[in-house]
Amino acid sequence: MTTIIDISVPLQAGIPSDPPGHLPEIDYYDHTQTRDDLLSFFPGATAEDLPDGEGWAIERVRVTTHNGTHLDAPYHYSATMDGGAPALTIDQVPLEWCFSRGVKLDFRHFADGYVVTPDDVDAELDRIGHTLAPFDIVLVNTSAGERYGHDDYVTTGCGVGRAATLHMLRQGVRVTGTDAWSWDAPFVYTAQRYAAEHDSSVIWEGHRAGREIGYCHIEKLHNLEALPATGFQVSCFPVKIHRASAGWTRAVAIVEEG
Repeated sequence: MTTIIDISVPLQAGIPSDPPGHLPEIDYYDHTQTRDDLLSFFPGATAEDLPDGEGWAIERVRVTTHNGTHLDAPYHYSATMDGGAPALTIDQVPLEWCFSRGVKLDFRHFADGYVVTPDDVDAELDRIGHTLAPFDIVLVNTSAGERYGHDDYVTTGCGVGRAATLHMLRQGVRVTGTDAWSWDAPFVYTAQRYAAEHDSSVIWEGHRAGREIGYCHIEKLHNLEALPATGFQVSCFPVKIHRASAGWTRAVAIVEEG
């Protein structure tokens, strides 16, 4: 039996899903509001010609490609990847990267702002008995997952550091994912580190690992708690937006049972 588990969030306005200035806006138009719009295509037609006098339901959406559950392309992190090659935009990302074996790392116990290390990754892989293979899709379950839509969502959860990201990429991983707002630790904690240490390398360090080895990651995943550690496939094909830094995805986990 095949079970499909939805691991995406709904694209929803009016909730604190992103920092101020980056929130999506959605205007909803019901069947009554659009009746005249539909009739304008058919000169001479009146409301009586429409079933129940209804037009169409539509929505007008003002978003960035990074609202909702989305797949970041290497171009998001830098103009270059793989030591100087042009970074892939979302319409150039190999589709083979976006449908592969999944593995879940449970990092919900780490404090908000913690930066995951290679040793943390290896310890969790040892615990679940999994060896990474090329094109595994690694999903990180953080404490942010259950806070989506709450005021503290953007500032909750751990992040994955540069060293840990490269550790996975060097084993052939090309897509990772998180249920947090960002693959990196929440910016409020990174800002505190930078203020104390004046070390600019901590800024967006997990993302910028992609300058060395190009990779994608999924952000704003959801319901990772419902997944087993292994034994599933991930599908995260992005919307094909020309030259874009990301594309929205209806990410799902496919579990084969029996």
